[in-house]
Amino acid sequence: MSNSANHNSSVVVAAGPAAFSSNAGHTPAATGPIRHLYVHIPFCARICPYCAFYKDLLDRSQTARFCEAILRDLDKQCAAFAISAKTIYFGGGTPTALTTSQLEFLLGGFHQRLDLSTLEEWTIEANPGSVSARKAALLRKLKVNRISLGVQSWDDRLLNILGREHNASQAERSFHTLRDAEFRNINIDIMFGLPGQSTEQWKATLERTITLQPEHISAYCLTYEEDTEFFLRQSRGELKANPDCDAGLFEMTMSILEAAGYQQYEISNYARPGFSSVHNRACWSGKDYLGIGPSAFSTVGMRRWQNLADYRAYADRVLSRQSPIGSTENLTSEMKRAERIALSLRTGEGISSALLNDRQQTIEEFVSLGLLRQSNGCFVLTRAGRSLADSVAEAFL
Repeated sequence: MSNSANHNSSVVVAAGPAAFSSNAGHTPAATGPIRHLYVHIPFCARICPYCAFYKDLLDRSQTARFCEAILRDLDKQCAAFAISAKTIYFGGGTPTALTTSQLEFLLGGFHQRLDLSTLEEWTIEANPGSVSARKAALLRKLKVNRISLGVQSWDDRLLNILGREHNASQAERSFHTLRDAEFRNINIDIMFGLPGQSTEQWKATLERTITLQPEHISAYCLTYEEDTEFFLRQSRGELKANPDCDAGLFEMTMSILEAAGYQQYEISNYARPGFSSVHNRACWSGKDYLGIGPSAFSTVGMRRWQNLADYRAYADRVLSRQSPIGSTENLTSEMKRAERIALSLRTGEGISSALLNDRQQTIEEFVSLGLLRQSNGCFVLTRAGRSLADSVAEAFL
């Protein structure tokens, strides 16, 4: 289900396969303690036709072995790096597809191996179909303090099109179950630009989400990603994107959520004051992070690597004391700068003027077009500019 900056492929401006070297066993030197961890749990009860993240159908015969491999991988990371965790993010897939006892074993293992005295935010992604009162109580007991709930839509017909396993009523019950377990930082994921979705349906989705008063809302536009069923259906002409309609829905999203007290701190992310995602903001600002689990990326200093995108092969390697890394990449200063520009531009803080000191003419053009403005030593997208964020960023790369 992974959302936001989840350290599969979406958190970085990733290079293609040709950019990777075969030096998969190298451990780079960190410039300081690693403060941010991402853990990828790939299991799903059902494969959604739009999702491009690495995932696999839940196989109960494999999950216990997989959890053991995650903790062995964490042992290896603790031996290689000084880790002082500020944020931990469990994404997927569906982390809550694991049983309550497996979650207790896995999260308990993190408590045993890490000093969590500096931990500020521990997020776990959850699907409504896998939330229970017992599981929610366990997560809260084990110091998880943020849940990202993958609702996507409050319309049962659209949920069926998306291949989701839950219905709207179940999603609302799951939200209240999390509240009853005293979670006070809940994100709700919703999507617009869906096949057959009307303006009225999207407005109703926004309004119903606001009624629940989550602390955070992630509102994404559906994209047709390669290696998904939706992409194949689009290539056959069965599904069509409508950029003009999507732009109107995005404008509606900004207006309705801002009027309800949510600050748009990133193109697709809105939060009440004090509830923006600490983990995602760290990744967008270029902080080092470690990824654990199949397909997870890590970036430390000028080195990036990705684990094998196959949970069985990943577990085999880890449990036999081999490296699970599938590919590595040496970053250059220019690559880091380009990533920083592309990611920072999407945020409310914008891009530091120092990063753009050689693009004065381009800046002046966008300012004159009303797409950029200067604020606190940074250049920030205007409201009009947010709808064209990708095009503006491309001009600086």
